[in-house]
Amino acid sequence: MTPPLLNVNGIEVIYNHVILVLKGVSLQVPEGGVVALLGGNGAGKTTTLRAVSNLLEGERGEVTKGSIELRGERIEKLSTAAMVERGVVQVMEGRHCFAHLTIEENLMTGAYTRKDGKAAVRDTLEKVYAYFPRLKTRRTSQAAYTSGGEQQMCAIGRALMANPKMVLLDEPSMGLAPQIVEEVFEIVRDLNTKERTTFLLAEQNTSMALRYADYGYILENGRVVMDGAAADLRENEDVKEFYLGVGGEGRRSFKDVKSYKRRKRWLA
Repeated sequence: MTPPLLNVNGIEVIYNHVILVLKGVSLQVPEGGVVALLGGNGAGKTTTLRAVSNLLEGERGEVTKGSIELRGERIEKLSTAAMVERGVVQVMEGRHCFAHLTIEENLMTGAYTRKDGKAAVRDTLEKVYAYFPRLKTRRTSQAAYTSGGEQQMCAIGRALMANPKMVLLDEPSMGLAPQIVEEVFEIVRDLNTKERTTFLLAEQNTSMALRYADYGYILENGRVVMDGAAADLRENEDVKEFYLGVGGEGRRSFKDVKSYKRRKRWLA
């Protein structure tokens, strides 16, 4: 079998030396795949992404056990800059565009570490505009005066300007209208199919994520409680009941779902 691009093996993450957030998380991301980290708010999805991209230090967090390998190389101690050089770029939750810069200036900041010349960077910019035509239309607009969907597209486009091999995408649907969410996920699919960009995405919108991912991991309270092919997870009765809001009798109200008429099998 081909070794995975990313191998996370039993990691524990502690914040402020006392708060245990991840408790033995293991996952694999194949090259050219789309893998989803699923679960509710506080499940540990963002922390997992930050552990991979080495952004934990800024949050006073650290990996205290386990290992993270990229193409077989241990990367827990590398800087975020070194991760970008290896082709791993994270798109943060909440978009985080530079409000005072134009869309195009925001995109160009993503190419800051590139060393392959202005022509190559310009080619990448045109490729980003081809995937995000709305950004080309708004290229001279200040990011602060663009919509949430356009800012999310800008944040993804900025990551692509670094010419990454793997993009870590944190809550891409947050705060966006359903139509825009679908548009963003369609672009992710195109990038994966046409550019062979690998994606590891953290997402609370389980239904949407499982439509576009190849494989999924469900986290609860800092642990992986279930994993499998996306198609299998969509049909799993536990996933339907506890994450998609659908039980044996069809769609149910939020109140019914919260009552958990049957116990989660992984808590048994």
